[in-house]
Amino acid sequence: MKFTRVFAFMALAGLATSAFATNGYFSHGYGMKARGMGGAATATHDDAFFGANNPAAAAFAGNRLDLGVDLFSPRREASRTGLGPGLDGSVDSDSNYFLIPEFGYNHMLNNNLALGVTVYGNGGMNTDYAGGQFNCGGGPANMLCGQGSLGVDLMQLIFAPTAAYKIAPNHSIGISPLLGYQRFKAEGLHAFTGVSSSPANVTNQGYDDSFGYGVRIGYMGKVSPTVTIGAAYASKMNFEEFDKYKGLFAEQGDFDIPENYNIGVSWQATPAIKLALDYQRINYTGVASVSNPSTNMATLGADNGPGFGWQDIDVWKLGVEYKHSKALTLRAGYNHGDNPILARDVTFNIIAPGVVKDHATLGFTYTLASGNELTMSYMHAFKNDVSGASILQVFSGGSPAGNEKIEMYQNAIGIQYSWKM
Repeated sequence: MKFTRVFAFMALAGLATSAFATNGYFSHGYGMKARGMGGAATATHDDAFFGANNPAAAAFAGNRLDLGVDLFSPRREASRTGLGPGLDGSVDSDSNYFLIPEFGYNHMLNNNLALGVTVYGNGGMNTDYAGGQFNCGGGPANMLCGQGSLGVDLMQLIFAPTAAYKIAPNHSIGISPLLGYQRFKAEGLHAFTGVSSSPANVTNQGYDDSFGYGVRIGYMGKVSPTVTIGAAYASKMNFEEFDKYKGLFAEQGDFDIPENYNIGVSWQATPAIKLALDYQRINYTGVASVSNPSTNMATLGADNGPGFGWQDIDVWKLGVEYKHSKALTLRAGYNHGDNPILARDVTFNIIAPGVVKDHATLGFTYTLASGNELTMSYMHAFKNDVSGASILQVFSGGSPAGNEKIEMYQNAIGIQYSWKM
């Protein structure tokens, strides 16, 4: 029955659309316990989401199955001033609610060796702006002078089988091969076909998908009875190109998941209180389609073609856990990440406004009489905005003019049920 639940949930996860855009297009945390603590999980081992956090944690996690789903609500707005009637205005993105499932499973083969699996999602470049509110000289248009609605939809699903081994009673190492599936579509970018290396493959081609791979490795050590440390590194996930959008993304439709690494420490300050602190680095500049400046003077889709201009970011995650009683554990956390988007790249990032930086979180776990657990988490990402000169006219031979602003805030509430076996 446990495996039946696992594979049924895998099918559900495969059909879900990810919409995370909290630390760039990574989630602020994976697993509801981590999300309630600002995402801090590198040096904890109380669930089966190690494939997304630290594979070495599987050696200490015990036999368990965790199923969760998050209701995620990003609110995005874009506006323009200074270009005159027809081009000035503001628009809100629709598609404001997303269900995002995840699960983890762990099995201890013996006291030292564990095998498990984590399935989780990335995403965040999900926008849906109505068309017809602007006029670019040729009749009703969307904000970027294309036809119909404007937006993109990116979903990334990652399957992470995991093996972990205790190299000493209090120290473990782990590895998670990362097997990825992603799909993408873009709409309303007709104004950019004239500056593309493949004009027929810029916009409105429906969904395209691709598969990719990478690896995550990790270490965890209980260096004292109260202090645990952890570290993990994930390689860049190399994906097949989006052939239907080879005229949009740099390097002929290439869109990879960047390498990232995290280190963390947890401290059991008292029998009832635990503190956890993580640092994460996400190297977006290793993916040309994400990091190439939008001002690059090359055709879209070329190796050095314009991209979203995202910078590498540092993320700090701080969480506290309070064991109120034998049955009830309370959590709170704070997550601060850099904003990857510069003022020069605001125009391109109207369709991908991942600008939030600060997140506050809450959560709890209630342990049932059976030993199984019910966990909930809540996250609020505070509103942030970025403004810059519009480069819309550059693509018709003009100079940057006017001013554009993108802004976003978010809320999320999640629930998870865990079986201990």
